[in-house]
Amino acid sequence: MNFAKNVELIVSSPKSGCINVLVPRCLIGNGQDVLGVSTDNEGLCPLQVEWRDGKISSIKGLNDASKVPNEILLPRFAEPHAHLDKAFSWSRAPNLRGSYQEALVANLTDYKLRSQDQLIFSVEKSLNLAYFNGIRAIRSHIDSFGKDAMSDWDLLENIRKKWREKILLQFVALVPLNFWQTYEGKLLAQRVACNGDLLGGVIAPPFNKKETFNSLLNLVQLANRLRCDIDIHIDESQTWPAAGLKLLLEILGQVDNEISITCSHLSSMGLLKEKKISNLANKMAENKLNVVALPLTNSWLLGRKGRSTLIKRPLAPIFQLQKAGVVVSVGGDNVNDSWFPLFNFDPINLMAFSMPIAHLSPWDRLGLSPFTSSASHMLSLQWDGTIQKGSPADFILLDSNSWVKALSERPQRKVVVNGEFLNEMPKRKKINNDSF
Repeated sequence: MNFAKNVELIVSSPKSGCINVLVPRCLIGNGQDVLGVSTDNEGLCPLQVEWRDGKISSIKGLNDASKVPNEILLPRFAEPHAHLDKAFSWSRAPNLRGSYQEALVANLTDYKLRSQDQLIFSVEKSLNLAYFNGIRAIRSHIDSFGKDAMSDWDLLENIRKKWREKILLQFVALVPLNFWQTYEGKLLAQRVACNGDLLGGVIAPPFNKKETFNSLLNLVQLANRLRCDIDIHIDESQTWPAAGLKLLLEILGQVDNEISITCSHLSSMGLLKEKKISNLANKMAENKLNVVALPLTNSWLLGRKGRSTLIKRPLAPIFQLQKAGVVVSVGGDNVNDSWFPLFNFDPINLMAFSMPIAHLSPWDRLGLSPFTSSASHMLSLQWDGTIQKGSPADFILLDSNSWVKALSERPQRKVVVNGEFLNEMPKRKKINNDSF
């Protein structure tokens, strides 16, 4: 049956409608809207959701057991960690062995040689896919240490303006940590701060503790002077567990920090013993650190040992961090580049891939929040993704009546933006011998 015809929808104006759907109970913002409404064993509530002029105007429970809706309604998603500038560069810079070091070499080589047309292609293709897959906001790290860095940021700013009505974009300047101590680094930092973007970097062992301490301390102090948040790649490794995190916490014990700091990856922390994980997680919560776990890239790059399969794999300890009160989201990270050859800016695909790796369950609040409300919180979005009166009519409708089917059968979807249904995906076209 055609999904569009199967959706029970009555549209009274271009930005208004009414639909019977299943909504995750943990995403319903006002409990009074669902008083007396049954919830199935996967945490889904049958509701009638009505919207007018792009805003939800009414939510009513459906109590007729013989008329259970056949669609799941989810909010449009926020992607907390991407690399738009290098997406779809695998054909130019493959990493067939799948190792971290070879990914780094391939990435640096491609960065030095790529043209602005190739950069535009990567970003535009990524945004088209993300938009039609149901993503409303993206935080993307941008390689920013080369001679063309400033012109790249000019280009990205133009793209951000072009897309601002469709997808909110945040950029993180990704550079070697000591770059922020240079004259060029300070100029870039001022620009980033003025744009409302973030400062970034990489802390991956092995590193010189004294040099890294000084560079990281300088970054934290610089960011506080500029009132500019930080999102840093930290401990993306399978050795020296949490070495970078310990350094960061040591620094935060010595400075007055008033900005938000996000720790992306934090993979090796999961290799520590439980007591050490708990102690570090509590310190992170005290310092209000955020975490973006990245199961796909970490599972691909890390834990490799020749032709041996390692059973214990580096992954941010999501449950232990949540228990301590740390906000944790899950991101897609790399797309078809030297760091990870798969993925496609599809939030449902990300859930289906990540949940078995991280043992997350969509019917549990703490299993779903890393993909929904936590990511919204981390990006400081005006809407946290909960469904209630007054919320934006920004939805994904999945042609499925259960989580298991939705995450295993690739159901058809419809995306609603500001109360209006999107058209179909644009057809593929050629750009510089690449296509999308």
